[in-house]
Amino acid sequence: MNYPHKFSVAPMMDWTDRHCRYFHRLISKQAQLYTEMITSKAILHGDKNRLLDYHEAEHPLVLQLGGSDPSEMAQCAKIAQDWGYDEVNINAGCPSDRVQSGSFGACLMHTPQVVAQCVDAMKQASDLSITVKSRIGVDDMESYEELAGFIATVEQAGCDTFIIHARKAWLKGLSPKENRTVPPLNYDWAYQIKQDFPKLTIGINGGVNHLEDAMNHLEKVDSVMLGRAVYHQPYLLCDVDTQIYQQNTPRISREQVLLNFIEYMKSQHDQGVPIRSMTRHILGLYHGRPNAKKFRQLLSGATVELKHLYEWLDFSTQRTEEANG
Repeated sequence: MNYPHKFSVAPMMDWTDRHCRYFHRLISKQAQLYTEMITSKAILHGDKNRLLDYHEAEHPLVLQLGGSDPSEMAQCAKIAQDWGYDEVNINAGCPSDRVQSGSFGACLMHTPQVVAQCVDAMKQASDLSITVKSRIGVDDMESYEELAGFIATVEQAGCDTFIIHARKAWLKGLSPKENRTVPPLNYDWAYQIKQDFPKLTIGINGGVNHLEDAMNHLEKVDSVMLGRAVYHQPYLLCDVDTQIYQQNTPRISREQVLLNFIEYMKSQHDQGVPIRSMTRHILGLYHGRPNAKKFRQLLSGATVELKHLYEWLDFSTQRTEEANG
């Protein structure tokens, strides 16, 4: 089944786990969701159920894969297909020490032929769409021509979709956090890639904090990816379906989102999932609202129980009704 993917929530390590993704899906039915980056070795040698299981509601869902061995990546693509994922994305943009030591992530931009070999092997092993998320460059890659060369090489292997984080990555001297903010944004290079490779699907990522920004980018590229802005302000997803996908659907209230998520947490808790491992993802639900601090304090207490969230719902609903007169 093919899904539109004009808008997606970025893969974020330690954040976009299955509980986070389910929460985001409650707010937007159309946004494309990504797993955290999972390494090929972890999938091949680790607990596949823990790493790969998801709720059926999460579709359209992309498995983001970290690795550089074509054989391993091909095996993982086949596993992803068997598991029911809609797409596999190769991480060629993460600059952390962990990925560098494994010769994948952003350092793959130095070796486009390796990425091409992975794409080719993965496409032979599965019927899934294989996409690549990259930077505009890494370390001493200073020219647009080098970025275009990377894209061209990987395209020849059969990749037709690239998500470009419009910053360079510095593998030495900057932390992963600094690599998200210090290198200057250069959206023009991503726009130019779309012009020079018009048949490719080109997405843009980096520094996009509002849906208005996303709409502006969509005039020049095919898709937009938001990361930390969505995690810290998840309710901005409530307008994605209407504004980005032109769906005529009513906006869901924060209270209804929370009520639905409480029901989900109940079923997960019955299966042994700690409440706090789920509530940590909803701290920003009331971002910008008068009672946002009170909500965060509730979730940050020594013990968090579902009954506290039901009490909050009563309080919040009452405050909303008073505000609406």
